[in-house]
Amino acid sequence: MAHVLVAGPLHPSGRAILDAASGVTVTYVEETSEASLAAAIPDADAVLLRTQPMSATTVALAPNLRIVSRHGVGYDAVDVAALNDRNVALAVCGDVNSTSVAEHAVMLMLAASKRVVLGDASVRNGPWEWRNQLQSEDIFGRTLLQIGYGRIGRHITRMMSAFGVTSIAYDPYLNQSGWPAGDVKPVETLVAGLARADLVSISIPGAAQPIIGAAELAAAKDGVILVNTARGGIVDETALANALTSGKVAAAGLDVFETEPVPQSNPLIGLRQVILSPHIAGLTQGSAERMAVGSARNILDFFAGSLDPDLIVNSQSIAHV
Repeated sequence: MAHVLVAGPLHPSGRAILDAASGVTVTYVEETSEASLAAAIPDADAVLLRTQPMSATTVALAPNLRIVSRHGVGYDAVDVAALNDRNVALAVCGDVNSTSVAEHAVMLMLAASKRVVLGDASVRNGPWEWRNQLQSEDIFGRTLLQIGYGRIGRHITRMMSAFGVTSIAYDPYLNQSGWPAGDVKPVETLVAGLARADLVSISIPGAAQPIIGAAELAAAKDGVILVNTARGGIVDETALANALTSGKVAAAGLDVFETEPVPQSNPLIGLRQVILSPHIAGLTQGSAERMAVGSARNILDFFAGSLDPDLIVNSQSIAHV
């Protein structure tokens, strides 16, 4: 009988699938630290993993581990090489939250353009006459640079078109493999796109170092609005804070950060033209249920021999499972 470790809170719909399954036992650990994962993993044949890291040290504690099922689509905190060495499959959910993330990005662009935080503060704390500074901006007729033009990026550009926004996109991978059909045209370089854009939205999986730093911000249009719902570390936060303070960047909306939770020493905390959210773009009620069901189903399908191979991200690096 396979033993499943659920490492982190799971929507009741996901729990119901696992609890009703024959041939498995389940342990639920609510805490999302790697220490709590490590303490419970030695007996696990499968792990349903929420947001905590999974290092090679933790993987080594699980002699029977056969599959890790990520509650979502990202896996940058998982030591994939360690799983490969042990012939452990790493599965992700299908397209469960791309629309949720896209909606959040659009919300941040609208809120940043309309200076929602400043407007709210003027009603609650004054001065009411803040409204006469005319800081709120229209987005109709503006140009959006979408950095990363996968599922999320395409959803964003489609949604923004309803507001009369023209989109261009920067995605070197698609430039090489073939640009998708549609009205959104590619730009060859990031700097070329930044020079044209009134709005910038980032939707790439991650980067080893910032792709938006002081030089890139200097190349952007004056008064640009920048939104990041992708990964922390893609934007140099010190450079962004400096550009916001100088007015080069008019406003920003950030859902992801270099360090999470964000320390109070982060210079972005004190800037009122920045809208901050705690890495929740993909965490809606609907997406949480879809991720719970998908990640639980992946484990049961794996043991039944029916897991979609397209959902196993390291299928080329492990023996047939």
